[in-house]
Amino acid sequence: MSVAAKYELIKQKINEACLNSARNPDEVKVIAVTKYVSIQRANEALEAGVINLGENRDEGLLQKWEVLGDKPTWHYIGSLQTRKVKNIINIVEYIHSLDRISLAEEINKRAEHKMKCLVQVNVSGEESKHGLSAEEALPFIESLRKFEYISVVGLMTMAPLTNNESQIRECFRKLRELREQVQALDLDFAPCTELSMGMSNDYGIAIEEGATMVRIGTALVGEDG
Repeated sequence: MSVAAKYELIKQKINEACLNSARNPDEVKVIAVTKYVSIQRANEALEAGVINLGENRDEGLLQKWEVLGDKPTWHYIGSLQTRKVKNIINIVEYIHSLDRISLAEEINKRAEHKMKCLVQVNVSGEESKHGLSAEEALPFIESLRKFEYISVVGLMTMAPLTNNESQIRECFRKLRELREQVQALDLDFAPCTELSMGMSNDYGIAIEEGATMVRIGTALVGEDG
């Protein structure tokens, strides 16, 4: 199936999820996760109307950026090593994996403009996942006020890999509730409007629970061909 056909199916599912939760589909950004596919396949996503591309390694991002340039809005969605910040900082518009002060310091040092950052929260508590605990998130966000080039535009999480829908839903709901707590602080450097949650297997649930960004790889760009 072509990327364009897959994208139409995804948009239908987004519309259904928004209908179920009384939301406007325009509130949801689809990020095509292109880390496992060719530049050609990534370009197919752009031609199908996808605006946002997500990469989780600096090498892959730079290879695609050399060809595609600023046609897409670039999102860095993987765990970001401090030493790699300089490679991607002024190419990407969003960094979805801010989770420690040393990374914030490096972003602030290297950025040429205010960076849109999402704080990564490990809501599920799984040891295999990166991110702050829900309890650590608020103090961490408040500690970022000193960095003039960081804007905390939202939160990001990954649900547990399970078929238990209630467990997945609870994870996403907790992130939404955490965002509400951040917004209640009324911090000018942390508007925290975005919720980056939901992937190919659970983005419908994520949207019903408030996702504004869904990171879709397999179901959208899949394998080359």
